[in-house]
Amino acid sequence: MSETLKSKVIEVLKTVEDPELGIDVWNLGLIYDVSVNEGGDVLIKMTFTAPGCPASTYILFEIYKKLTIIEGVRDVRVDVVLDPRWTPLRMTQEGRRRFESKYGYDIVERYLEAVKSGKIRG
Repeated sequence: MSETLKSKVIEVLKTVEDPELGIDVWNLGLIYDVSVNEGGDVLIKMTFTAPGCPASTYILFEIYKKLTIIEGVRDVRVDVVLDPRWTPLRMTQEGRRRFESKYGYDIVERYLEAVKSGKIRG
């Protein structure tokens, strides 16, 4: 049961968008881990694109709201972690595609160029 429920949880996470970027938290790579026990308790470890993200409260609310209505989910706990920090390298291929479609450039390529040039630390 827990693997099926975990799959449902992941599918729902794909509907929770970061309102600033318009891309869901799963494909942005904000979700580090999802675990579901046999009793229906869900534990999510996640981060945000930046510490102090202004959309963090909204995103957490949406996660709780959407996950708690899944049949079989008894409890939801979200642990926000800042280490390791998020980088565009965590994005899925789908997330990269959506980003490029919305903003006109590949964020991973731009990130890697910035790291290589020393503009940011990788």
